[in-house]
Amino acid sequence: MSADEKLVRAIRDGLAELADAAKAPAMQAYMKSAMPFRGVPKPQRSALLKQVLADHILPDRVTYSATVLELWRTAEYREERYAAIDLSGYRAYRRWQDPELLAMYEEMLVTGAWWDYVDELAIRRIGPILRADRARVTPGMRAWAADTDLWRRRTAIICQVGAREETDTDLLRHAIEPAIAEPEFFLRKGIGWALRDYAKTAPDWVRSFVDEHPGLSGLSRREALKHIG
Repeated sequence: MSADEKLVRAIRDGLAELADAAKAPAMQAYMKSAMPFRGVPKPQRSALLKQVLADHILPDRVTYSATVLELWRTAEYREERYAAIDLSGYRAYRRWQDPELLAMYEEMLVTGAWWDYVDELAIRRIGPILRADRARVTPGMRAWAADTDLWRRRTAIICQVGAREETDTDLLRHAIEPAIAEPEFFLRKGIGWALRDYAKTAPDWVRSFVDEHPGLSGLSRREALKHIG
């Protein structure tokens, strides 16, 4: 696969021009990131990407995937990985959002291994693909729910955030139950978030689920019932 190096350079050069060395340390500290920041806040990054991506339309899905992964794998600053995620979801490539991209997104969430990457990929990339092709994607999410990797497990739990009436409650239950006894914060928080979000659509289902699972952590329980009592 051959990446569009012109687009990669345009993104990196644009971020370098917007860099603010005074802001970078605080951003890195807040995110507890080993990878340094350029110091480019999200509004400026989004404006840059809007222009650059519109000016560099990729010709096919092979080039698209290769360019996303090139930007991701060779990133030296965290904003470059954010840009790879932005590129992956750019509207011009919406037609390519199908199960064939799951391997790419899986690599990104496992190697990224932190909530700022994983939550965006889980909810805004994998979630829509799941809803569009449940037969092909659901088995993978069920397998991830029991995976040894924390971030695959969190993805399985939260990938239906925002699905509302389209939520597959069997999958939601299957994703949550193996993690209930886990002490890991990101699993407990993810459980609470997924249940709190679904409670906007089906409060009785969520209340019953919480009642049926007394082993839920206090954090998960509080989050789940936050708006329904």
